[in-house]
Amino acid sequence: HDLEGGSAPMSEAYPHVVLNNFETTLGRRVGNILKCLFPIPKPDTRRIVTFSNDDDHISFRHHVYSKENGNTTDKVTLFEVGPRFEMRLYQIKLGTLEMKDAETEYVLRPYMNTANKTTVL
Repeated sequence: HDLEGGSAPMSEAYPHVVLNNFETTLGRRVGNILKCLFPIPKPDTRRIVTFSNDDDHISFRHHVYSKENGNTTDKVTLFEVGPRFEMRLYQIKLGTLEMKDAETEYVLRPYMNTANKTTVL
């Protein structure tokens, strides 16, 4: 494994979802889709799932945090529990999986000739 010191114990609580850098209209749409994959967590849960957009590549990270009460400040320690992966948006279709003629809202076109590369998320 590539996590130093091993992994922390896995929590089964619903996670808080952190969406980073989904600022365009399509980015907000993708963020809403990702957010709806997870149920609403309880306020005291210590599990965090992060989706971070960097140049149209979405990084997924899974963390658990713990608070240490000190005399002067509260310390928070973050443990990565995995899995972690990178993904890229391929296609968004309006409708359900069973619909064969669903309208395509977005499709990735990696070989389209453009003068400058633009980010869509």
